[in-house]
Amino acid sequence: MIGLYDNDVLLKQIKNEDKLSEALPVMLDEILKQYKLSRLVYANGPGSYMGIKISYLSLKTLSIVFDIPLFAISAFELNENAPIKANKDLSFVMENGKISLQKLPCGEFFLPADLKALNLKEDNLPFYFLDAV
Repeated sequence: MIGLYDNDVLLKQIKNEDKLSEALPVMLDEILKQYKLSRLVYANGPGSYMGIKISYLSLKTLSIVFDIPLFAISAFELNENAPIKANKDLSFVMENGKISLQKLPCGEFFLPADLKALNLKEDNLPFYFLDAV
């Protein structure tokens, strides 16, 4: 899911159910043909490790090539702090400012109508939650 914003207000939402590794390059190519981007924002986790990596690498590359800032937000800001799928049985759950893994159904993601309420972080590195094994 990609949102295009003007003055922090959602103009257009693009959804694609294909694998992120296949869909994101195509979606970004189309966006770059139509729009001049001034800022990039992505959900840096928790969530799919591969999805986070692909998003970060793609957007960090655009940030460097076009000299535009890249910001990160918590994925919990895009689903009203509902559980986020971790694997087939577990979800990442935010409770009292701490994240744990629990067997709970996942919430739905959405793009906010306005970016002003988001906690944009300049520290845009991926947040994987669990250390590599």
